[in-house]
Amino acid sequence: MTAPTEETALLREIVEIDSPSGAEEAVSRHLVQRMQSWGFRAERDAAGNAVGEVGEADAESPVVLLLGHIDTVPGHVPVREEDGVLWGRGAVDAKGPFAAFVCAARRAAEAGVLRGKRVVCVGAVEEEAPTSRGARHVAPRWRPRACVIGEPSGADAVTLGYKGRLLLHYRRRGATVHGAAREQGVPDQAFAFYRRVVERAEAHSAGKAVFDRLDARLLSLEHERDGLHEEVRLAVSLRLPLDVAPAALAAELRALDAGAEVRDDGAEVAYRADKNTPLVRAFLRAIRAAGGTPSFKLKTGTSDMNVVGPVWRCPILAYGPGDSSLDHTPEERLPLAEFGRAVDVLAAVLAEI
Repeated sequence: MTAPTEETALLREIVEIDSPSGAEEAVSRHLVQRMQSWGFRAERDAAGNAVGEVGEADAESPVVLLLGHIDTVPGHVPVREEDGVLWGRGAVDAKGPFAAFVCAARRAAEAGVLRGKRVVCVGAVEEEAPTSRGARHVAPRWRPRACVIGEPSGADAVTLGYKGRLLLHYRRRGATVHGAAREQGVPDQAFAFYRRVVERAEAHSAGKAVFDRLDARLLSLEHERDGLHEEVRLAVSLRLPLDVAPAALAAELRALDAGAEVRDDGAEVAYRADKNTPLVRAFLRAIRAAGGTPSFKLKTGTSDMNVVGPVWRCPILAYGPGDSSLDHTPEERLPLAEFGRAVDVLAAVLAEI
């Protein structure tokens, strides 16, 4: 079905507000205002997250927490609607999923099915940055009975796990070497370091499934020289399986080139949720009731599940409309019919759990 006009209007409104990581204030304020107008108890918290709550006001009532993110990666995708499809940065990753959260929570509240429980929608900031500041702010402040992470899974699938992450920043500086010299120059040494990182990843990954592999990717390469000295800087992203700890891996990789400066950030442990929970079963029933065939996914990226999953240790999964292969691309777009179906599924889940 196509979502009601008021719901798709909310989606378009927030997609039209640019909100790259670190600049989410305008969209956060808009969401708080919109949630308040729909009867939510809503505010911006100290981190800048947009937080809205419906259901029982009693602080002792069990909480179902819907944690999405309202920041995007940089890059402008002109917002437009064509043939029932909304184009724009964040339509898929992840304003579409968060708008679906808000709309479903509103439906559930108006249907009177939230007696004895609270539903809290958190539109987190800086998920696309290594900081994950919004999720880290809420992690010690809530103890939900169940949590849904707002990320594109497609309306008929749920995501149960995300790989971990480690970002390496390599810098080597040295005297310029003649191109015919026998000794290695700075670019050779930097290339050799990256090859050793890749070889370490390949050795771990041989014969393993995608979710269990250690993956390395070169994000950027910069080279400068002044005639006397030269410098090479590399940024390397590693996606970690469950059996690789970020701190141990970082120490091992720093030792691969003792003459270079190698620092790390963005460390997240991999996380895989339990498949046999009331939350998962509620989603399977709701997807079937909406006419879909449910399936499970494991993602090679990271999300705020990596941050809050190990802290809350409650039933958790990620769900939201959209094709995640369009994340961060110029082709980012979301069919409005799929958005509407996701709202249907989420509203049914909130009524049941």
